[in-house]
Amino acid sequence: MDYSKFQIPKPNLTGLLISISLGVIVAVALYQAQVRGLLPNGNLNLPQLPSQEKRTIVQEENAIISVVEEVSPSVVAIGVTRRVVNPFDPFSLPKNEDSTIGTGFVVSKDGVIVTNKHVVSDTNLKYTVVTRDDQKFEVRRIYRDPVLDLALVQVEASDLKPVEIGDSSKIQVGQTAIAIGNALGKFTNTVTTGIISGLGRAVVAGDPYEGSLERLDNLIQTDAAINPGNSGGPLLNSKGQVVGVNVATTEGAQNIGFAIPINSVKPIVDEFLSTGKISRPYIGIRYRFVSKDVAILNEVPQGVYIQEVLADSPAEKGGVRQGDIVTKINNQSIDTENKVSEIVSSARIGQDLSLTLWRDGKELNVKTTVSELPN
Repeated sequence: MDYSKFQIPKPNLTGLLISISLGVIVAVALYQAQVRGLLPNGNLNLPQLPSQEKRTIVQEENAIISVVEEVSPSVVAIGVTRRVVNPFDPFSLPKNEDSTIGTGFVVSKDGVIVTNKHVVSDTNLKYTVVTRDDQKFEVRRIYRDPVLDLALVQVEASDLKPVEIGDSSKIQVGQTAIAIGNALGKFTNTVTTGIISGLGRAVVAGDPYEGSLERLDNLIQTDAAINPGNSGGPLLNSKGQVVGVNVATTEGAQNIGFAIPINSVKPIVDEFLSTGKISRPYIGIRYRFVSKDVAILNEVPQGVYIQEVLADSPAEKGGVRQGDIVTKINNQSIDTENKVSEIVSSARIGQDLSLTLWRDGKELNVKTTVSELPN
């Protein structure tokens, strides 16, 4: 083949200049169109949050931050002073050692603070209160509630900041929950968040090896982390109102904590603030709830099985016996675990209650008069 017939064309300088000019013009035109929004953004393949969703996230964060800033000054550390001896130095002298064992929150500016009873259960110890700004007060007086895991401690103060009390009857499963406390007794004013996971829970709290088990009814369940040291701290809604008193967590499980509804605490706090003491109604029984399923299996009515009748109690005087099943009080059926405690706690001291009992296969009615719980 004769390759001399094929020649590489020589570049045309004029055509090259025209091509470059057209390229520049097109590039400038595309840039201007993109700047003016006439062309789609090159990042369309990346997910973008709608502006409304962005605003919602920011609002939720700001709400929690606002709650923490508002309530933290009212949350205190409950401490204890112990005399300790160095076991490795037999010649050393005993010394005082302070440690944080729980949390509380201020309900009056003159020094009344709510916490759990198990936090201040030892009557032989001296307890202290430390505020967020490191003010330290010695506890002068303690009221330990015999029914709830609740205590009121009082210190000599005049300028503490009380919390805002909410309404626990209005909380709903799924709403935001915020807990503030002294986690593990080390990390002061720890904030955890979550939701209300359940209502009306009943748990048995305490140490089974020490025999200190206690049944707690009508609790709020939350997945906001509640650790040892958080006991007695506030459970808050997104408005910064206290809706519960953190009381227990579940060993061996995650994100399951419990709080006493604040509506159960309010009457006690109000009476203590107005009179300086607490009068609690009681009839003197210990019982176990018999659900409908258990009742059917055992061919007995639904109600509460009386495990113990306290000596000289209103129930004993009214004729209630161990082994009875209380099916109604004042014609209200005992159809939930909390029914008896709700009726008795809302009764007036001196009020008569009509109890319908099931005993030896027969139904009978007795009356008992609500009395003040002895100290």
